[in-house]
Amino acid sequence: SPTQKLVFNRVNGKRPPLLLAQISAPEECYTLAHEENVRFVYEAWQQVEQQLDSSRSGESACGPVQYVEKTPNPRLKNFVPIDLEEWWAQQFLAKIENCS
Repeated sequence: SPTQKLVFNRVNGKRPPLLLAQISAPEECYTLAHEENVRFVYEAWQQVEQQLDSSRSGESACGPVQYVEKTPNPRLKNFVPIDLEEWWAQQFLAKIENCS
C-alpha cells in the first residue's frame, strides 16, 4: 500500500510542519548467486589492481595492461564521466528537501 501523507491547511498563511508516515523501503533481497557474483567480481578486480600497481612499480614485467585509445573519437571530446557517488548524494538531498 502507498505511504499516506498527512496534509494540513495553512493557518494565518503560515506553513504547518508536515507529518509523514514512516517510510519503509522494502528490504532488498539478495540471492546466494548474486552474492557469489559480487564476491567474484570484487576479488577479481582486487587482483587486477594489485597486478597493475606492481607492474607500475617495476616489480613485474608482465601483468594487466591499461588500454588507452591512440586516436580518441572526436565526438567524445567533451565527455565527462558521471560521479555516481555525487549523483546519489544529490538524489538523497533532493528527496529530503521534497519531504520538508
